[in-house]
Amino acid sequence: MLDPKKILDDFLGSNVPGVGTSVRDTAGKATQLAKDNPLATGALAAILLGTGTGREVAGSALKLGGLAAVAGLAYKAYQNYQSGKAPAEATQASTGELAPPPDDSSFRPETAPQGEHEFALVLVRAMIAAARADGMVDETEKARIIEKLSLSGINSDTQEFLKNELSSPVDVDGLVAAAVTDAQKVELYTASRLAIDPQTRAERGYLDLLAGRLKLPDNLIDHIEATVADVKVTSPA
Repeated sequence: MLDPKKILDDFLGSNVPGVGTSVRDTAGKATQLAKDNPLATGALAAILLGTGTGREVAGSALKLGGLAAVAGLAYKAYQNYQSGKAPAEATQASTGELAPPPDDSSFRPETAPQGEHEFALVLVRAMIAAARADGMVDETEKARIIEKLSLSGINSDTQEFLKNELSSPVDVDGLVAAAVTDAQKVELYTASRLAIDPQTRAERGYLDLLAGRLKLPDNLIDHIEATVADVKVTSPA
């Protein structure tokens, strides 16, 4: 059974276990680490995309779980934006652990009009699209990823979903249309930004395109950037 919330949990890490070993060894270690602590290892992300940003999500954002962390970060960025403070000032003034949005907030995952499960799928697709933005996932890379997926131990429904996502053209318009509330638009961009640290023109261009299609104000984007950067740390080489 496909579990998009579990995929989001795994996506929030970017440590790549078993670097330098065979595909089978790498997949085996990743699978075991995923069973032991899927949030901390980001094993599925490692298997899926060979995440190479050199960054990982840390601290309280990791403890919340993927869907709640995206919602919490998006809500925090939006509240900071509404405060009128500069992004750096708002981030510095923030204290304590990241909390999920309040019960009455439109950022709560369970309030999603299309259903929590469906919106979690949207966020997974958004993160995969962002990770593919630099154009590095060619046919050879897809074959390598599919081979790793087959050895990884994840269930067949998830394998099939991820293979389809990797083989399908990135549909920015479809992603944007799937964000049906203002809160979801902020969450969609937040999830996309979490997936990558834009270091190429293509990656930055993709995020700028997404922000424009979502019609998010520049200052709100700056707050999302600052909020995400605050929970991402440099991972070991």
